[in-house]
Amino acid sequence: MNLKHGLLAVLVMLLWGANFVVIDEGLDGVPPLLFLAMRFVLVAVPLVFFVPRPAASWQAVVAVGTFMSLGQFSLLYISLDLGMPAGLASLVLQAQVIFTIVIAAAVIKEVPTRRQVIGAVLGTAGLTLVVLAHGASAPLLPVLVMLGAALSWATGNVIARSAGVQSGFSMVVWSALVVPVPAFVLSLLVDGGDEVVHSLTHLSGIAIASTAYTAVGASLIGYGIWNSLLARYPASAVVPFVLLVPVVGIATAWIVQDEVPSTLEVVGGVVMLAGVAAATISRRRGVTPAGPLAPSEPVGTPSTTR
Repeated sequence: MNLKHGLLAVLVMLLWGANFVVIDEGLDGVPPLLFLAMRFVLVAVPLVFFVPRPAASWQAVVAVGTFMSLGQFSLLYISLDLGMPAGLASLVLQAQVIFTIVIAAAVIKEVPTRRQVIGAVLGTAGLTLVVLAHGASAPLLPVLVMLGAALSWATGNVIARSAGVQSGFSMVVWSALVVPVPAFVLSLLVDGGDEVVHSLTHLSGIAIASTAYTAVGASLIGYGIWNSLLARYPASAVVPFVLLVPVVGIATAWIVQDEVPSTLEVVGGVVMLAGVAAATISRRRGVTPAGPLAPSEPVGTPSTTR
């Protein structure tokens, strides 16, 4: 990969890593499910009228959107709203790699390689350290909800893989249609009509900017660059960049929100990322083990098997 494209890959990681803090800041004064609906309206409209439908069945598009976007992000937003630290969230969500390997082996009989098994075991050990360290000083519920988000993402990964869904900008746009209506209805049921109306009529500048960033910056621009890099280079040359996301996420939370991870959380995070790296980076040129990696992003997550 040349310098220009390497810098573009780093730019995407910066956009995605900072996304957790941006979401967390934007949630102030806006119910999480309503905020989610706002984001995905901007992802889908007006592009859905100009971008061709992806080369996949409607069932596949809906299923991928349901798990990768609606399930993952509703739980992610709820977790942050419950008090999950944004930096730690960027790390814990990477458990989706481990979950993907396990679910794929159980459901579609995709036998993991020895490196993937070692990576999954190492990643699980690191994740356990992180959970124990956080649970010693803060409620566990937000962490468990975030793990639910990772599990939903992993389920979507396996559905996409078994259905032969290809990554692409069109999948990002079209599957975004799955999110707004259910998220808005759930917000009405959970938060009440008065709260939803009040939030929509009293949006802060931070909430508006956050919605714009997550939809345009993290989703559309981030994926536009990411998919173009995957089209030019082997997945094994592109995908490992995503290991920068938790680093950026934790650093951004440290700078913006004074979120300082404990020593045990740092140790657990390093062990977990080492496991993720072992499970996703292949020694063979042009080959990366299965398991979409793009963090905290909507549907269209690139399959790392080409």
